[in-house]
Amino acid sequence: MNKLLIAAIVGTLATTSVFVNADAFAATTTNSSASKAKRPAPARRIIKPKAEAAAATKTNPILEGATKWSCKDGMAFYLKGNMKGDAIVTVNWAKKDYKLPRQDTTTGADRFHDSASGMDLIVIPTKAMLFSDKDESRLADECVTAEMAAGATAPTQSEALKNNLLIAPEK
Repeated sequence: MNKLLIAAIVGTLATTSVFVNADAFAATTTNSSASKAKRPAPARRIIKPKAEAAAATKTNPILEGATKWSCKDGMAFYLKGNMKGDAIVTVNWAKKDYKLPRQDTTTGADRFHDSASGMDLIVIPTKAMLFSDKDESRLADECVTAEMAAGATAPTQSEALKNNLLIAPEK
């Protein structure tokens, strides 16, 4: 008799729990979809959407006072500093700023090279070239400023020295 009583109680509990779970499941699915549809849109956004935030962080302001050097194949870089006398110039290439110290040369060309980044800028009176030591490639070639495109020479240290020697009074 005890076995029969226990079996009846277990059967009743099992049947009841099936009906309770089914009703609870139906109620939660109906209520959750109804609550999503009834929720009003926020009046204003407090947090920027991910696309706007990513675009805001990727802006790359060009250095103030930098000179644009337009190159072959539509490439360009910006250079800030006085090439005639500064020991370090800043080159903005591919949305990054590189500080390049002046290197001594025997050819009269101005060379600015940073071994840490691998950037190498060589400027001769008619053009500039930008190299990368990391992959041994020429990044930009035949780069000129707007003044150079109009016929002026590059603003190099060697040209400044040459012009000062020509202008200096004779003794």
